[in-house]
Amino acid sequence: MWEGRAQGVRRDVTALASAGLDVAQLHAAAIALVDRVVPCELTCWASMDPDSGAISSMTSGATRIPQQYEPLLASCEYAPGEPHTFAALAQRGDTVARLEDQRSTRLNEVWRPLGLSHELRALFRADDTCWGAAGMVRTSDFTDRELEFIASIAPALGSATRVAARTAARRTGTPAIVVVTKDGTIRASTASANHWRDEMEEIAPGRFAVMLRAAAAGARAGTFTARVRDAHGGWILLEASELVSDDGFEAAVTISRASGADLAGLLLKAHGVTAREQDICQEVLAGQSTSEIAARLAISPYTVQDHLKSVFAKFGVRSRAELVAKLSQGTFGGSIR
Repeated sequence: MWEGRAQGVRRDVTALASAGLDVAQLHAAAIALVDRVVPCELTCWASMDPDSGAISSMTSGATRIPQQYEPLLASCEYAPGEPHTFAALAQRGDTVARLEDQRSTRLNEVWRPLGLSHELRALFRADDTCWGAAGMVRTSDFTDRELEFIASIAPALGSATRVAARTAARRTGTPAIVVVTKDGTIRASTASANHWRDEMEEIAPGRFAVMLRAAAAGARAGTFTARVRDAHGGWILLEASELVSDDGFEAAVTISRASGADLAGLLLKAHGVTAREQDICQEVLAGQSTSEIAARLAISPYTVQDHLKSVFAKFGVRSRAELVAKLSQGTFGGSIR
């Protein structure tokens, strides 16, 4: 019974991932799905920065945590010694955990004053990277079966959260999501996929299908990222990753207009910038000073300046500001294609 329920939720989560939802919309819909199987009085799901592990956004269930408790609950996530913080669970490699430590601040100062005494936490990973997490609280304890259920659907939620985070970051230009099988056959897509297909087909008939097959092959090996030209000299970004599905291999391919940041690495390589010069350019884009770059890269400030002079010459610019503008715009110019 439990495995059948888990399969149903994983299937529904996979469908949500292909609907073009942002993270808040995805989590709100997924909370409703999970609550049918593991009901709770309060629940709050987070999206997480995959690099730092910091909480990026929060989505509550139908009943919100009273506002006066929110600052304390948030501070608990970063308090030393607080058990089962999302960061601690990620560091340990756990997927689910019950809160049983009676010294917990959030248990004693948030949940118990609200008449609640049991908490279940879960992390949503994709490719060993944590993209989201959930905290579920109620009056009765969570059973072993319920923990198994949450652990079973967590990878699907991780994959879906990654897709939603990727899509939400590219709202300009109406990004599309296309779900494909291992041979690139389309299983589902958002309406805007037709626009991107037409753009790619202007270059060559069948190009859209070819790129979907390439994306599916890349996703089977891990993740896939490609920048391809459109018919008007612009760039299209394709990103693909595997979805957790009970119906065989499926990958979600996100198609969007490439930003300057997406093109910076390609632009540097196209201008013959060396690996060390690329490191320095990335630091310049991050706003670091010459002394800061020297310290971070363990080289002298004079060496930093020499590398920058070389980069300026390759790009035909005279200052950092001009270099940053060119890299940020993703402008190739000339005959580089």
